[in-house]
Amino acid sequence: MTVDEQLAYLAKGCVDVIRADDLRAKLERAAAAGAPLTVKVGFDPTAPDLHLGHTVLIRKMKHFQDLGHRVIFLIGDFTGLIGDPTGRSKTRPPLTPDEIAENAETYKKQVFKLLDPERTVVDFNSAWLGALGSEGWIRLAARYNVAQMLERRHFRQRYEKGQPIGIHEFLYPLAQAYDSVHLRADVELGGTDQLFNLNVGRDIMPAYGLEAQVVITTPLLVGLDGTEKMSKSLDNYVGVTEPPGEMFGKLMSVSDELMWEYYTLLTDLPVAEVDGMRRAAAAGELHPRQAKVDLARRIVTDFHTADSARSAADTFERQFSRGEVPTNVEVCDVEVADAGRRISSIMVAAGLAKSNGEAARLITQGAVKIDGVRVADKFDMIPAGQPPFTLQVGRRARRIRPLGS
Repeated sequence: MTVDEQLAYLAKGCVDVIRADDLRAKLERAAAAGAPLTVKVGFDPTAPDLHLGHTVLIRKMKHFQDLGHRVIFLIGDFTGLIGDPTGRSKTRPPLTPDEIAENAETYKKQVFKLLDPERTVVDFNSAWLGALGSEGWIRLAARYNVAQMLERRHFRQRYEKGQPIGIHEFLYPLAQAYDSVHLRADVELGGTDQLFNLNVGRDIMPAYGLEAQVVITTPLLVGLDGTEKMSKSLDNYVGVTEPPGEMFGKLMSVSDELMWEYYTLLTDLPVAEVDGMRRAAAAGELHPRQAKVDLARRIVTDFHTADSARSAADTFERQFSRGEVPTNVEVCDVEVADAGRRISSIMVAAGLAKSNGEAARLITQGAVKIDGVRVADKFDMIPAGQPPFTLQVGRRARRIRPLGS
């Protein structure tokens, strides 16, 4: 690629590039010298079960890797002991060393679904932060002042409200910045919520005789609901270790509009190609459903295999487009009293709804079927002695085995 093409590829889907001119200069020097850039990304091992929202950043690491640059997957086993204050209204409890070690191993297994393990440097920042010593930490702390720290919105808000801020919380962005110094980072990547921490590294590197790193941030991915950021707590996520069929089905529930953001952030397709598909869909030359199938297949292939993606697509077509009843689903034993039990209650018992109210709403919306037949009334009952049946809610299904009271 030319330098302009590299810049476009690396900036695709990003929110901040600080600064683009600096990145151009670094790319030009790297090409002239035949030496790769050092690209650093830090992960505190606090939530090791990754979903697609986490992979937006990991995919950007892959883009640098695709261009031959040196990517460092930095596990913050030392900074995890401090606790990242980002977005926190109160002091975060630190992790124990055992929790950090366990979570770090899980992280490594999951990120290599996208990254090339042979070309990824895995490092732990305890190696240098633990050895910094008292004098080193004092010298590091002298590079920044309290006024600069209070420019961080969350610190300022807590200070103005009289909420406590631990002195150790100020050490977190300094520790992250020193990681960049030690690794001599050319570029540091992070989510938009990490912008302050990333810029601290950019600020202090010149004090150590180093060129300031380029800071690149990626957006927070909107979840399946199309409203909130992807989160397990909101149940609007797609986990990277979910089975192919479950992953495919969830992606097919994404709105037509949100689909294009997923194409930009969750695939390696160039922006021009995504824009072309979007124009074709708007002109009626490409059916949005086919574009969504192609998106789901691409993403499932990334985290599983092309064969499993094809199989998931075929199964989805049979079950949800042709109305076939799914087979080989989880069997659930559910108590049914002599007087029978409402279907909405059975949905909750089988884990297909969080509450009776949600179950009733899903029935009213026409999202619930029994053995392929749509349930018409939220008050419908399953009588005692009913033989096993398949209960289907949207893309999910359970084989219900009624048990007498």
